[in-house]
Amino acid sequence: MKGIVLAGGSGTRLYPMTRAANKQLLPVYNKPMVYYPLTTLMLAGCRDILLVVNPQDVETYRRLFGDGSQWGLQISYAAQPKPGGIAEVFLIGRDFIGSDRVGLILGDNLFYGDSLPTMAERGATGTGATIYAYWVSDPSAYGVVGFDDDGRPNSIIEKPKVPASNWAVTGLYFYDADVCDVAARLPRSARGELEISDVNAHYLKAGRLTVEKLGRGYAWLDTGTPSSLLKAAQFVETVEDRQGLQIGSPEEVAWRRGYIDDAAFAGLIEPIKESEYGKYLQRLLARG
Repeated sequence: MKGIVLAGGSGTRLYPMTRAANKQLLPVYNKPMVYYPLTTLMLAGCRDILLVVNPQDVETYRRLFGDGSQWGLQISYAAQPKPGGIAEVFLIGRDFIGSDRVGLILGDNLFYGDSLPTMAERGATGTGATIYAYWVSDPSAYGVVGFDDDGRPNSIIEKPKVPASNWAVTGLYFYDADVCDVAARLPRSARGELEISDVNAHYLKAGRLTVEKLGRGYAWLDTGTPSSLLKAAQFVETVEDRQGLQIGSPEEVAWRRGYIDDAAFAGLIEPIKESEYGKYLQRLLARG
């Protein structure tokens, strides 16, 4: 299973924090923002992952993730020279995807929920396209899914003035390998980008789109503004403090899913054992 994290963009809504730093490298409470979408793909079963980033940030991400082998992954990198739309990753990553199914997640999206791994795995092992919708109070700010009387999706409209529902399309998607050809045939929008809503609309028209609704037991947070970044950090801090469990830890996910064994897990802990994060991982290993 292939996975792509889109971690490029200019992050202008977070200026001046992003003047000298990539948005997805900013902290969300106690971890880099990009840890959260990466671990979501890991929970879905993706172990061969492509990071699509700005050209000037490739080496920074290499220092952060290396080749991914420390977590039982295979991580590679590609550059998106300038913002060209979410769907442009399927042109950039065509060779990476090959004939495989692929999961795509936006680098500023945080998902949380007890059944998230099961729901993500369904998308990863499904057919056609699978997208995830979340009930929001202000749907006009998002891509919106409309449904017929039987609950089947019948429309996807980007930032509609009159939304067909309150179900917004989130930044997690799964597609078959046809997505590369679909994206290649798309016309660019007025802003010169390949729109992911057009990709999803294509699969909808072909009868090959599944929409999974993330209900009240889930949280979906977009960290693209100072306010939403703060709220995401507060959410993570609240959950971790209350439960004593970390959100978005690649070391823990890799160990629990059997991507690495106890010895490899212990090896990752050793250099950071004096940090709070390292002490948390030590407690996990001690409990088995």
